Amino acid sequence: MLLTKTLTSSTFKLALIAIGTFGVIVSAIFSYVYLSTSAYVRSRSDRAIMAETMDLRGVYEQSGREGLIALIRQRATDKAFAGHVYVLSDPSSAVLAANLEPPTAMAASGWTEFRAPGAPEGGSSPLVRGMIHTFPSGDRLLVGRDISDLDLFTGQIKTAVISGVALIFVLAGVASILVTRRTVGRIEQINATSRAIMASGLDKRIPLRGTHDEWDRVAENLNLMLERIETLMGEVKQVSDNLAHDLRTPLTRMRGRLEKAYHSQRFDEDAQALIGDTIADLDAVLRIFSSITRIAQIETRVRKEAFRTVNLVEIAREVVELYDAAAEQTGSCLTMTGKGEVPATGDRDLIFDAIANLVDNAIKHGRAGGQVVVASETVNGIPLISITDNGPGIPPDLRDQVFKRFYRLEQSRYTPGNGLGLSLVAAVARLHGARIEMADNSPGLQFKLWFPAPGT
Repeated sequence: MLLTKTLTSSTFKLALIAIGTFGVIVSAIFSYVYLSTSAYVRSRSDRAIMAETMDLRGVYEQSGREGLIALIRQRATDKAFAGHVYVLSDPSSAVLAANLEPPTAMAASGWTEFRAPGAPEGGSSPLVRGMIHTFPSGDRLLVGRDISDLDLFTGQIKTAVISGVALIFVLAGVASILVTRRTVGRIEQINATSRAIMASGLDKRIPLRGTHDEWDRVAENLNLMLERIETLMGEVKQVSDNLAHDLRTPLTRMRGRLEKAYHSQRFDEDAQALIGDTIADLDAVLRIFSSITRIAQIETRVRKEAFRTVNLVEIAREVVELYDAAAEQTGSCLTMTGKGEVPATGDRDLIFDAIANLVDNAIKHGRAGGQVVVASETVNGIPLISITDNGPGIPPDLRDQVFKRFYRLEQSRYTPGNGLGLSLVAAVARLHGARIEMADNSPGLQFKLWFPAPGT
């Protein structure tokens, strides 16, 4: 997985571009060195051949053909001229004197390069480079050198250049993979921490390696930013929780006084109706404060002490029995599927509240006279609770928004509700490590709550 991310990362692609550019430059430099060295060595050999050709031409002009033949034969036996090539032929190409078998066809004049025939057994034919000169009489003189060593030397230079370039590419490629892998690894740590923060909260931090490099400094700054955000979010949350807690007591007292006044006989019917409406509004406010306090308690995770193995089928059946009357009032049909046991680990009361909120939403916001189905089953060993309705559903782009506190799809906010029901469901899911999934029911919405498998 990490290797795949390394090879597809932009850092690795930039490294490949840099390696390619550097490789082209190095290849050009090495090629220039090779060509310059080869040309220099060959030029020295060519100058020596030209000088010797001039000497032999002088001998031919002074002593004639016989004098040149005698000189060639003398040099053919002289070890000091080993590696030198001499061939003198007449106008009919018949060889007059030579210390090496000549090529089958010789040009009239100019430079030539050929493999000498008659190589020794098991060896390679020597490579000869020479100059051909044609005398006015028609005789032709070939003066050359065995440049096999020169050819071997230039071949070794060529091999060294190719090997060096290949080695540079290999080392650069390995280095780029290692450097990119390290970079991608650190980025993946940051990504993993970010995903953990999105999944569970701001209490996660990016691990430091103690290298004190730029990545450690980035991680330190991000951790400081997370601490600051966590502090600010905690302060905002604490303010709302404290308000909910502190205002609930005086509002409860106010409601008690209004309840007492409502049941007294000192007010007429209009005044009693007004008091009754005020009590109803206070009840709505108290329910909001109660929900905020309950969500705060869930998010502190103190309720994990009450975790035990529960049967989701039994809890779902109790919720259906509780809301059966509410469904009848709206003309909806509330049914349940699932038998036996679907074990899960969690707080029974919180799971009950989460399912109850989902069923209540399905009844309220589903189609009048529609169907609401609560299903409990185990899918591939994973406990599942699903609530399905055939109402208008929730647009896909708003499904993440509905879990925010006080968020409501109905912007006019005239319908009953406070926008905290799904926030409580989300808090319960986070506490239990459950996964929330929403899907279209065509029409309607299917809400799934996947709990961790028992024992995980």
